[in-house]
Amino acid sequence: MKLFLRFGNYLVLFLILILTVISFYKTGLYDKLFKKSSTTEIIKSDIDKDNDGIDDYSDILEGAKKFIKDEPKYKSKYYDGGYPTDEYRVCTDLIWYALDNAGYDFKTLIDEDIKKNKDAYDSDVGDTNIDFRRVRNIKVYLDRNVKSLSLDKDFNPGDIVVYKNHIAIASDKVNSKGENYIIHQHAFYNYEDDGLFRDKIIGHYRWEFKDGNE
Repeated sequence: MKLFLRFGNYLVLFLILILTVISFYKTGLYDKLFKKSSTTEIIKSDIDKDNDGIDDYSDILEGAKKFIKDEPKYKSKYYDGGYPTDEYRVCTDLIWYALDNAGYDFKTLIDEDIKKNKDAYDSDVGDTNIDFRRVRNIKVYLDRNVKSLSLDKDFNPGDIVVYKNHIAIASDKVNSKGENYIIHQHAFYNYEDDGLFRDKIIGHYRWEFKDGNE
């Protein structure tokens, strides 16, 4: 019995340690205490889709910052209608939210592209309640329709960055090497953190339609 209780105490201490480490990164304390950062200017877009006096790239960046301001909780859920109706969000929700801030209905854009070009997407597409919230579908849409850039340089605030199982938006905050922070919804890392090259980048996009057509 004593051995069992001792093991239980160790387990509790271990869990507390894990939660402390997660909190340390999630709240941004690591960046604030140990990393030097600054901000960089944003390349401006020639387009202002919503006619609010702010160019698209700046609008997308602003939308991403608005999204993380309320510190949404991370959980993957399915919603009738597609859009989350509670406090939970996943990484892909940042994309449609940021684009909406610039005047784009991303759900409609990707749903229409899937409808017209289903063979270009995975075989299981066809559920408009979830298709626009899947990283793999978003990447196909971006590859087909949006300006693609280098995977290791020339990041601009507002650019969309795709990883194998994750997606983010480049921030105007940069580290001491001049590398952009990323704004993202993640279960363990801070909403805006120095993690651009933490995982292998498989897609880098700037919201500019190919041939200038939406």
